[in-house]
Amino acid sequence: MTAEADHRLRALPSVDEVLKAEAAMLAVARFGRPAAVIAVRQTLDATRAALRAGRAEPSQSDAIASAALAKLAVDAQSNLRPVFNLTGTVLHTNLGRALIAEAAIEAAVAAMRSAVALEFDLASGKRGERDDHLRGLLCELTGAEDATVVNNNAAAVLLVLNTLAKGREAVVSRGELIEIGGAFRMPDIMARAGAKLKEVGTTNRTHLKDYLEAIGPRTGLVLKVHTSNYRIEGFTKEVGARELAAATRERNVPLVNDLGSGTLVDLSRWGLAHEPTVAEAIADGAELVTFSGDKLLGGPQAGFIVGRKALIEKINRNPMKRALRVDKMRLAALEASLRLYRDPDRLAEQLPTIRLLARPPSAIKSAAQRLLPTIAAKLGNSFTVEVVACASQIGSGALPLETVPSAGLAIRPSAARGSGRALEYLAAALRHLPVPVIGRVEDGAHILDLRCLEDEAAFAANFAALDLGGEHAPG
Repeated sequence: MTAEADHRLRALPSVDEVLKAEAAMLAVARFGRPAAVIAVRQTLDATRAALRAGRAEPSQSDAIASAALAKLAVDAQSNLRPVFNLTGTVLHTNLGRALIAEAAIEAAVAAMRSAVALEFDLASGKRGERDDHLRGLLCELTGAEDATVVNNNAAAVLLVLNTLAKGREAVVSRGELIEIGGAFRMPDIMARAGAKLKEVGTTNRTHLKDYLEAIGPRTGLVLKVHTSNYRIEGFTKEVGARELAAATRERNVPLVNDLGSGTLVDLSRWGLAHEPTVAEAIADGAELVTFSGDKLLGGPQAGFIVGRKALIEKINRNPMKRALRVDKMRLAALEASLRLYRDPDRLAEQLPTIRLLARPPSAIKSAAQRLLPTIAAKLGNSFTVEVVACASQIGSGALPLETVPSAGLAIRPSAARGSGRALEYLAAALRHLPVPVIGRVEDGAHILDLRCLEDEAAFAANFAALDLGGEHAPG
């Protein structure tokens, strides 16, 4: 350490001196004295380390106080930050899946702000059931006799298996033993539920006789799983839900149809591929149907179980149900989301998931053309930008082989040499914008699929803060 650095080190102000600075007093007012003291001490420690390393750093009280205030401001930011989802995946699991309808947001906020009749029957003045808030709507929209709700579809499947097949056999086709995100495997969830897996058929072909030969005195249920996140093609055979339901009913064994994503409306009315609806699954004869709330349904995270009343009542008596129940905010948001389905003609106007999936490619292309000059000007000569056709996907396991025509911006490095590193640098810079921008790298370009971009002005203003010469620039 140089003599000059040693002198600057000894000249550093004390914590008490820094706390007298205007920025420090502002830090105390905004974040509290204990937090401000810790931030000042950490800033002083960092300054001492820099001086010992021979780097010249500001050492005045005002500068240290300002640095401490800035640190507190950064630390105060929520880790759950909003982002621009330009990946082309509408229901992106890692980005929170469905955007919630305004009506659902308002309902959740109202429930947070006051006491609500969560488990209180206003008519009788006695204790009520929280499922009552959704039961009528779910039965109306699906044709089921009864319904209940838990915190996600994995929990719904777990609860059904534990209730109906604990210590017994759960019959399922080998071709439907799915694994979904987070290494969630159907055989594992069966084991945790206490059910014994009984596989039938082969990976690509399962016949009705396979199910019939497997059903016996130890059978708790037959499970049909909608393979929503993959398809087996070629020489295949599966037993339809209606045919399987008729066979299981004859043998007095409940058929459970796990739809996974699940939808309450026929998506083909918006030009999308048909996905089995919950009402269709009930009409096909399933005793129980399980499905998600935060995927195609477009609500908050939840798992629904609908079907025969006697089975739902049995499920609700399972002690596990309490451990998996949802709170008042989610119930309020779910009720508001489900009410939107009473008016399917206006669903695309009111429900973000349907609205984003139904956006015409021509409108998205026009948005890309409007934004191109702004983006190109900010990126300068280091990158080229062009409007390109894209293929968006629904995401979260829904219609995995189907894509939706879209449009976006393809950003490519101007120089071929080092293009991979340049794209990594650009992606990092986009993630460090005030509102991070998340795209995807494809065919040597950073693609910004604009299907999920509705506020062009906010995006352009945010993009103006892009710093291509910052700490993430390639050395």
